[in-house]
Amino acid sequence: MNSETTSSLSRAIIEEPHRGRLELWPLPTDETFLWNLLKPLFEDYWDQITFGPLLLGAAWEVRAPNAPTRITLNNGYLTVDFGAWHFHLCIGEFSGAEPESARLRRTARAEFYRSLNKHDQPVSWGLRLYNHEGGQQMTVLLPNPLVTPDQKIAETPDWSRLALWNQLRKTHLGLDPDPVDRSSPGYNRD
Repeated sequence: MNSETTSSLSRAIIEEPHRGRLELWPLPTDETFLWNLLKPLFEDYWDQITFGPLLLGAAWEVRAPNAPTRITLNNGYLTVDFGAWHFHLCIGEFSGAEPESARLRRTARAEFYRSLNKHDQPVSWGLRLYNHEGGQQMTVLLPNPLVTPDQKIAETPDWSRLALWNQLRKTHLGLDPDPVDRSSPGYNRD
C-alpha cells in the first residue's frame, strides 16, 4: 500500500455495535495522504459534506456556512477556518506535547465506509478518522442519493449525489463506480 492509493482487496464488511453493518476500505494515515485527501475535500466540496464526530449518544452533523477562508497544516495539525469558527485535526507529527501524548492524538485509522441495510445495500457513504486511543476524530458524511441536499428522505434516489463518493474511490482506492451503490430502493422502502 502506498500513500496515494490502497487496494480494494483490503476492504471488509463488519458488524459494528450500535451502528450496524458497514463496508470499510482502510486508508493510509500518513500526513501527506491525509492532507491530500482532506484539503480538497473541505476546499472544493465544503457545501456538499456534513462533518463532525458521530459517537454513541452524540452526532455533530455540521454544515459549513461558507467556503473555508483558510486551510493550513502546522505542527501536524490540519486547521480548517470558516471565519466565524474553525477546527483542528491532528494528522501528523505534533511536537507540542510529551511523545506519548503527541502519538495518541494523531490519526491512527482512516477509512472510507458505506453503511449497509439488512439486505447489504448501501444507505450512507463517508470517511472516518480515529486517533491512537481509538477515539473518533471526525466523520465526513458524503452526499447521499437517498437524502435530499436539505437532509430530507428523498422520494426517489438521486444517483448523481454519488459523484463525490465515486471520485474519492477512484482517486484514493483506484476503484471505478460500483453498481452496488445504486442498489438501495431508499430509506423505509426495503
